[in-house]
Parts: sequence; C-alpha cells; structure tokens
Amino acid sequence: MPFASLRDFMDRLEKEGRLVRVSEPVSPVLEMTEIQTRLLAEEGPAVLFENVVDETGRKYDMPVLVNLFGTVERVAWGMDREPNQLREVGETLAFLKQPEPPGGFKDALKMLPLVKTVLSMKPKTVRSAPCQEVILEGDDIDLAKLPIQTCWPGEPAPLITWPLVVTRGPGQGKTDNFNLGIYRMQVLGKNRCIMRWLKHRGGAQHFARWVKEKNEPMPVAIVLGADPGTILAAVTPVPDTLSEYQFAGLLRGKKVELVDCKTVPLKVPSEAEIVLEGYVRHDEEAAEGPYGDHTGYYNSVEEFPVFEITAVTMRKKPIFLSTFTGRPPDEPSVLGEALNDVFVPLLQQQFPEIVDFWLPPEACSYRVAVVSIKKAYPGHAKRVLMGCWSFLRQFMYTKFIIVVDDDIDCRDWKDVWWAVSTRMDPVRDTMMVENTPIDYLDFASPESGLGGKIGFDATNKMGNETHREWGEKIRMDQDVVDKVSDMWDKLGLPGSGNPIWKDGA
Repeated sequence: MPFASLRDFMDRLEKEGRLVRVSEPVSPVLEMTEIQTRLLAEEGPAVLFENVVDETGRKYDMPVLVNLFGTVERVAWGMDREPNQLREVGETLAFLKQPEPPGGFKDALKMLPLVKTVLSMKPKTVRSAPCQEVILEGDDIDLAKLPIQTCWPGEPAPLITWPLVVTRGPGQGKTDNFNLGIYRMQVLGKNRCIMRWLKHRGGAQHFARWVKEKNEPMPVAIVLGADPGTILAAVTPVPDTLSEYQFAGLLRGKKVELVDCKTVPLKVPSEAEIVLEGYVRHDEEAAEGPYGDHTGYYNSVEEFPVFEITAVTMRKKPIFLSTFTGRPPDEPSVLGEALNDVFVPLLQQQFPEIVDFWLPPEACSYRVAVVSIKKAYPGHAKRVLMGCWSFLRQFMYTKFIIVVDDDIDCRDWKDVWWAVSTRMDPVRDTMMVENTPIDYLDFASPESGLGGKIGFDATNKMGNETHREWGEKIRMDQDVVDKVSDMWDKLGLPGSGNPIWKDGA
C-alpha cells in the first residue's frame, strides 16, 4: 500500500522493528549526530527522539526523526519496493528519459500501460490539508522554535538538513514545472536562511532563469517531512521534463495530493509535517559554512542567496525530520548505494554494452565509479569512460572511473584490483582530462569548481591496443569442479566448499 504521509511510513517501520522511540532527553546540538553515526555503522533503526531539549534544558514542542533512510532496505520500502526491485525503478526512468520508438505493434501495446500510468499520476489539488492546521506569520515566525540540528563542532549556526525545496521556473515549459530538490539551509535568524544550491541543480536553474527574466525574488516552499515517495523522488534522477511530484505518484502508485501555499504561488504535499513559505532574494547573498560535509571535511565558505520566510504552516503536533552529512557511512551515502541500481538501466539504455555499474559508498557516493562492459572493439573502454562522465548530470563530478570486462565483478574490490594489476599499463591505459567541472566542496582540486578526471582501462586488450600476445586466464576443468563439489561433504574439511570459479570465468 502506498504511504500517504511520513507517519504512514513510520507506522510500517515501527511494526517491522525498524523504528525505535527514545524518551531520554537528547540535544540536537552534536548529540544526535553522534548517535546517528553509531546507528549507521551497524545498519540500525530509524529513531524518533521524543524528548528533545535545548542547551538550557527546555523541551521543544516536537519530536525529531533521524536515520529514516539509514539502510538500503528502508530506501526501497520508501519507494514501495524491496531492495531487489530497485532496478525496476531505473528501468521505468530509462523509458521516461529517452523512450525508443517501439519495434512493432506488440511493443507499442506493451508501452501503453506505463504511458497511461504516468499521465494519470499528475498530482491533484485539495482545498484543506493537515500541513496547514497551524499557520504562523509575521512576528510569530521563529526558527529557534524548531529543533534544528547542529551536526559538527565549530559550525556557525544550526543547519536544516532535510529540506524538500519546491520551486517553479518563470515560464510555462516542462523544464519550468515543479522541481523538488534537497539543498541544505543555514539558519541566519528568526525568518531567514541561506539557500545552498549548486548551479547545476534544478532549483538553482529555476532561480537563474527567474532572476534573468523577472529580476525579483523567487517564490519557494520548504517541506520538512513528507511521504517517503515524494522525498525520494527529489533525490532520484528524474528527467527534466517530468515533475518530481508526478514521479512520486508513479513510485507510490497513487497521486500526490497538493495544497496551495498561503503566501506564495506554489503547491506542497498536503500531508507534510512543516512548510516554510517565502522568497529567495535576487539581490542578497550570504556566506555559508563552514559545515561538515559528505567528504568528511568541513567545506569552504561560499556565497549563496538568502531565503526569507513569509509563513510557517504545520500540523498541530508536527514531527521534525533531520539528518547529518559526514564521512561515509552517512544517510546520503546509503541513499547513493540504493540509487546505484536505479542508475544501471539508465546507463544501459545509452550504452547497452554496460553489464554493471558501481559507486563504492566509501568513496563519498559518486567520486569513484567502476563499470563492467562487454568489450567489442579497440578503444571501447575509453568510449564508455567519456560516456559515463557526460550522460547523466549526477556523474559530472565523478573523478575516477575504472572500466573492467564482464568477467570481473565490478562491485568486488578484490576482482577489480586484480584486473587493474594484470590488464592495465599505467601509461597506455590511463586517460586524464583537465579543467572539468568538479564539486566546489572538493578542495583537492586545483581550482574551486574546476579540476581533473582520470579513467582507467582495466579491460583485456585487443586488436591494435596491444602488439603482444594476450594471456589466457586460468580456470579449472568444469568436470573436476563438479566432482569436488559432489564429494565435499565426505571430505570432512571446514568451510562451505563452494567453488570459486564464476560462470565463464
């Protein structure tokens, strides 16, 4: 059944033993981060802190939910799926992103149900909503009343870490439709925050076009706590021409219900917990940071636009959703691990020779990638290298890519490094590219936002890629493998006795 709200999802998690309530007093200043790091390291449950207190011991009026997507299982459940079904989400996205003409009448008929479902998932608007049971405006707005987390020592101010940022562009085209993104927000005062969005992200692109065409503040709504399908749609590589609200409906199997905001011309999920309405100023920026980031370091200070709040709406007894970012494992790295399987069909649609694709979570989710391919011709690996960097926006910041053959398990470092050490010449099989887009948070790059990339061709060499006779890989005779497997239990030896040889290896 689709989860209509965050609370529906929490009920499921609690019934399955994946959510724990904590009644002990806990501070949002550093203490929550330390607790979450220990939970994430052992794939622990989501936690609802019911007794959140400030530095004076005063209890906040609302509980805080953390570690919601701390395991791949919970990410999959949030998409109304099991972990082994995540690739199906990518297959749907591949169809939506670049559908190929059907091969015939039968193929066309197969596509019709998905097309019909996508069209039927446009969100619907309702007149009243739980997220507007309480409405605060003017002097009643005070972000200090929210239990906003301070994640790491030395940070300049509390940081809203799970804001679902709702924007629309200035035009009527599909690229100006509703966009949902997660962009952290530093608190500046009672009704002001910094909107940290990178230039290539959807919200920032809406803002750039808005300022160019209208030269005035842009209306924005911040959703703090929504149904899991809507939250996860915001971090999924949805095509630019499709609204995340519509894709969330597709994930849920049910339309998202929206309500008109009170002070800005936007719509937000009716079942949300808390909504901050306001405008991103076109004429004011503020220095953001330094904050602990997914790299495991504090980021450098950069200027970003200011968001001014015109209204706060919420449920009567809201739940505040929070998280932290830091060196993996953190919640974003778990999301990246889960979304890895979503990316594979998207890449395979453009490059059918790709067998598998892996983003090692310990490498900050996307900075290193390993790709296995069915190699067909000389130079094939380098074509795939360039394609991975350019095809999806998510990988424009990937610094290292290793390409291996399809007999290598690209998710097994032992297999990958064997391929690197036996199939690569460091000079011939390394491709370096200078002055490419790099995450400005990556201070290892020589210039902020601009740096190098490197690709490793760890495939078997063929044709004019080599002038030497290529080696033959060792493999035991299959009849001996089968015979030893049959007799293993009689040998009285320790271990499972499973053969190490892979099919075709």
